Parts: sequence; structure tokens; C-alpha cells
Amino acid sequence: MVSLSDVVQQNKDYTLASWAAQSSWNPITMARAEGVYFWDHADKRFIDWSSQLMNVNVGHGHPHVIKAIQEQAAKVTYAYPGIATEARGRLGALLEEVTPPGLKKTFFTNAGAEAVENAMKLARLYTGRQKILTRYRSYHGATFGAMTAGGDPRRLANEPGVPWIVRLPDPYAYRSPVYRGLSEEEGDLAIADMIEEIVQMEGPENCAAIMWEGYSGSSGIIQPGAAFFTRLREICDRYGILLIIDEVMSGFGRTGEWFGIDHYPDVKVDIMTMAKGLTSGYVPLGATTVSEEIGAYFDDHVMWAGLTYSSHALGCATAIANIEVYRNEGLIDNAREMGKKLRQGLLDLAEQHPCIGEVRGTGLHQVIEIVKNRETREPMSAWNQPLTEAMATVASSLRADGMSTFVRWNWIFNCPPLILNDEQLQEGLDIIDNALNKIDKYYEG
Repeated sequence: MVSLSDVVQQNKDYTLASWAAQSSWNPITMARAEGVYFWDHADKRFIDWSSQLMNVNVGHGHPHVIKAIQEQAAKVTYAYPGIATEARGRLGALLEEVTPPGLKKTFFTNAGAEAVENAMKLARLYTGRQKILTRYRSYHGATFGAMTAGGDPRRLANEPGVPWIVRLPDPYAYRSPVYRGLSEEEGDLAIADMIEEIVQMEGPENCAAIMWEGYSGSSGIIQPGAAFFTRLREICDRYGILLIIDEVMSGFGRTGEWFGIDHYPDVKVDIMTMAKGLTSGYVPLGATTVSEEIGAYFDDHVMWAGLTYSSHALGCATAIANIEVYRNEGLIDNAREMGKKLRQGLLDLAEQHPCIGEVRGTGLHQVIEIVKNRETREPMSAWNQPLTEAMATVASSLRADGMSTFVRWNWIFNCPPLILNDEQLQEGLDIIDNALNKIDKYYEG
């Protein structure tokens, strides 16, 4: 049997790790996985508290999905994108069923970043306009255009990037000075007013689309309320701008609804991007779904977009199986109900640990923000800076106690698979509790 150290060393010697100076990469290994757990090559068990990259929604090793992959592989694994397959057509029809009303046709990609790239491309082709407006605190992928579109600080290594991205302010009620002295709804509407002013200054005739995450993800799970989304849609309608909703992370039950934007059912979506929970990571696949009007436009206009692996038969079959699991096993309802319990558990931890400044999110898509002082809200680790000793202690404690999740700056992400049960929830909360016990001394309140 291969050793843990051998696996790590071979990976370090012959592969490159994402978002890391290679010498500092110290990975967990994965030898096998089942449900909400995986085991390393020393047989240590980890609870997968981030669903890997918030994508293994149905959990690891689901037999229905594995069977679908095996059956499709035995029939057709690959057909070039100009060929129609049963899996492709059936998945397109299923997506029309589960996505918000008005969305109709889907262009399949390899992953979420390419779904975003093509959403922006189609918006620009359809409108004849150039600019895409996006949030500072957002993440839309790591390909060239998508990386520029995201406001996540990782984009800084890519600058200047594409020239047609316009940045928008964030509805970050916990930290934005816009909200001082205002209710959250009043602050949200003030941010929306600022967005409309930016549209006016950029020239509405130049603005193809506003792109917004259906529910904020790796940039801090920072989410406005319903009034904001209503106002955002009004701005789009007033100036003939498309609304692109990025559901790569928040889609497929993650927030306790099919999609994050479903928490705001009155908001019309023109283009939606998906990936991650579409296949739960079992096979790579992304999707860009457009409204009936946009789809009809390309009946008579060339859609200048294409990928060798677009509509990959194996990926489409995997996505069909995932949708069946979501429906047949009630996973979206489970995410909603377990999400309520997760939130209460995190609030209970906040009663014990004053370093928890805020709990944000919904469903199984939540984050806690760690602060030095609740009054000043000074973060325990600053935005886009190396982890402080306190947050590094948190990260190492979680890992030592058998939890795999993301610690970014002063945030701890809580995004387990949608199959989570009560016992597993408590296990995760106990591990976080232990980590916070180790940093209570850093609190300065």
C-alpha cells in the first residue's frame, strides 16, 4: 500500500497546485471517500465541511450517480458538440424545469469559469454592447475574462485583464460605511442607487449585463435582501441591460432552494451560469442557460462560442443522475432544514465565543466572521493578507481534528454536503468549538 508521504511527495514533484507557492503546499491526501467523509492514506477520517469546493452536494460515492456514469460510459462517452445525444437533450429539458421561469436553452461547458466566460460573451453578442458590471467582492472563476470579472483579490495577479469589466460596490452590511446609521434594507437600496449612478456614468448604451452571484460564495457569503434584487432588476429593465446570475456555487440546493436566486422569486433572470452541484464534481460540467428571447436571437445569428468538450455525454448523464438524487432523496429540503440547525449551532457558538462577529448565510452555505473586538469589528485576520497567528491556529486545529474546510482571512466556511444529518452536524460544530477555544485569548474585547 502506498504511503501518505509518498503520495504527497509525488504530487509535489510532478504536479502544480492551484493558488499556492509550491514549496508551501502541504496537502491532505484522499484515498477513499463516502458520504460526508473522506480518508487519507494513513486512514485518518475527515469530515468534508466544505463539500470539497462547495460542489460535492450529494456527498461522496453516491451509488445512483456512479451507476449512471458506468452505464453512460458503456454506451457513449464522447460525441463532438455538433452531434445530438440523448443525455444532452434530456439534461437540457431538466434544466428548463428546475431553473427560474423564462430560462430555456443551455450551452454546456467544461466548468463554471467557462460558463461565466460564455455568459458574458453571449450577453455582449446579444446586446451589441461591451461592458459587464460586477461586484468587487465576488468570484466568477479563474479563466482570463472570468478572473477579471471576479472581484476576489486573486484577480490582481491577472491585471489589467479584459478591459470591459466595471466594478460595483458591495451590499456588505457588516462592514460597508454606506450602512452606517441605516437599516440593512435602507443600506441595500443605497448601494442599488450607487449602481444605477455607475450605469449612468458608464453610459447605459455601453452596458451589456450586470453579473451577480445568486447567493454570494467564497468572497464571504455576503448577501443583500429582496428589496435590493428587485431594485437591481428595475435598473436592468430601465436601461435594457441583461441580468446574469452566477449560480456556480450557490446552485442545486446549496442554500436550501434549487438556486440562490430562488430566494427572490420575483426577479427575472436573463442568463444563469451553473457547475459544481450540477454534477457534484463527479464529472466536470458547466452550463450557461439563457432566456427564451436570447435563445431565439441565436436562431438567426451565429453563436460564436464552442468547446471541444461542450455537451460531454458522460458529464450530461452525471448531471441527470444528480438532479434525480436531489428530487428523489429530498436533498434540497434537507439542506433547508439542516441549514436552520446549522445556523442555530453557529449562533450558539457565538454565545460562547465573542470572537464570532457575525454569522451569515442560509441552508448549508454559511460562514462565521472572526473578529478581535465585536464593537470595532476589527477582523482577526485582514483581507488579502497572510493568516495571522490566531487564524492559522484555527486552520491547523480544524485539520488536526479531522475537518476539511476553508479558512480565508477571518472567515470559517460551513458548507457540508446536502446529505448531512444531525450527528454529523454536531460533530462539525464540536470541531469548530475546539478550534475557537484555542483563540479566545486573542480576543481584545
